[in-house]
Amino acid sequence: MLKIGIDLGGTNIAAGLVDESGTILLKKSVPTGASRPKEEIIDDIAALCRRIVGEHGITLSEVQAIGIAVPGGVDEKSGEILFTPNIPFSGINICEILSKKLDGKKVGVANDANAATLAEVFCGAAKGADNAVMITLGTGVGGGIVIDKKIYSGSNGLAAEIGHFVIQMGGEKCGCGRRGCFEAYGSATALIRMTKEELSTCFMTGEATLMAEASKISARTSFDAFKKGDAAAARVIEKYTDALANGITSLINIFQPDVFIIGGGISGEKQFLIDLLQPKVDAEDFAKNAKKRTRLCTALCGNDAGIIGAAFAV
Repeated sequence: MLKIGIDLGGTNIAAGLVDESGTILLKKSVPTGASRPKEEIIDDIAALCRRIVGEHGITLSEVQAIGIAVPGGVDEKSGEILFTPNIPFSGINICEILSKKLDGKKVGVANDANAATLAEVFCGAAKGADNAVMITLGTGVGGGIVIDKKIYSGSNGLAAEIGHFVIQMGGEKCGCGRRGCFEAYGSATALIRMTKEELSTCFMTGEATLMAEASKISARTSFDAFKKGDAAAARVIEKYTDALANGITSLINIFQPDVFIIGGGISGEKQFLIDLLQPKVDAEDFAKNAKKRTRLCTALCGNDAGIIGAAFAV
């Protein structure tokens, strides 16, 4: 069984030929050119699919289906893209359009974060699990929910906006317009803000900190300094992991998934991050005394998650 998975991003369109185990047999990408008319972008997607099967030495008839992961809201049942913030695809039925361009082949669509979660369930950190929740920690906080090995997208395709439940009433302003959202405390952007705030305090008090030696403040700055025993960095990491564990535990208490996966740039801290979070989650987990508890881990599929998840979503 072969499928094509397409990860449509604002910068690149990545596509891969995926087998039933989730292995990508061949992968290609082209620039999205998101400012172009949507017709040109869709033609490039179709051409990329044909290029992949041709270079693998097969025909399109040997591909069972094609899935596409997009950054935005989708109606998986109808195939309509409800909105895409940075690509001119809002309001189009991508499944119908692509199917016509690809010999009537079955085409499905999924939100990119949901697709990434599905990839982790089928061949990544949550392999073998029926139920999983994933968060991605980057510029914002995204994520996905899989129940009984199927994406949960709600009644309108817009479920699993995991970054936008409130963990601090009246707290930091979030990009969505609300205050105190999980995203405003758990994202890489939030960690950078906390690092800069601590640096400002150190500057005023005269406390030395290794964080001040960074040429550019990133989400790694405080982690790197903390690992070297820096006291100011330790305060940043304590504050950040407190907030992160708060949001994670709330999601675990709601869903009690088999596995809770952390993805995105900060997940690169791997077990070091899990070891910081686990005691905080254990202290607040409603099911702390249950025989079966949620396993906390970091993602494994990396940049290929969108391709793999898109293939399994159809």
